[in-house]
Amino acid sequence: MEIVQLAIEALKFIFPAYCANAAPVIAGGRLQIDLGKNFLDGKPIFGKNKTFRGFLVGLAVGTAVGLVESIAFRYHLEFGLLLSLGALFGDLAGAFVKRRLSIRPGDMLPVVDQVDFIVGAIVFSLPLSLQFAFVWQLFAAVLVITPPIHLLTNLVAYKLGLKNNPW
Repeated sequence: MEIVQLAIEALKFIFPAYCANAAPVIAGGRLQIDLGKNFLDGKPIFGKNKTFRGFLVGLAVGTAVGLVESIAFRYHLEFGLLLSLGALFGDLAGAFVKRRLSIRPGDMLPVVDQVDFIVGAIVFSLPLSLQFAFVWQLFAAVLVITPPIHLLTNLVAYKLGLKNNPW
């Protein structure tokens, strides 16, 4: 498969996860998922930026995008839901790791910040992803194209005043 076509297929495949990951930046806030509690090490479990509203909005947006893709590209109906759940849980896992390393919410942990949600999306969607004949190439392409896309979209969100930092 040609590299440009692979990149297009990778974007189509992962787009619900991108949307699920971005939506909480716009619509998050209020009640923290960890309820402000600390882990055994005395540090916050996830931190103040991980909220129920952000999670639910991310899940709804990503699933809706996945529904449209299931119609347009004949993907499994559940595909968007699994990608979205995976992206959101992957992001929570990244936040958990960052808190263990004493990195404050909003501060950067290179690589983890760019791929945690993608790894979660891939893992959650794996049972349905096997429908793609070139699934491993697709996953590799997603992992290559996501960091620059993630950095660019975060810079745009920062410039629009939606984020406090450009990463």
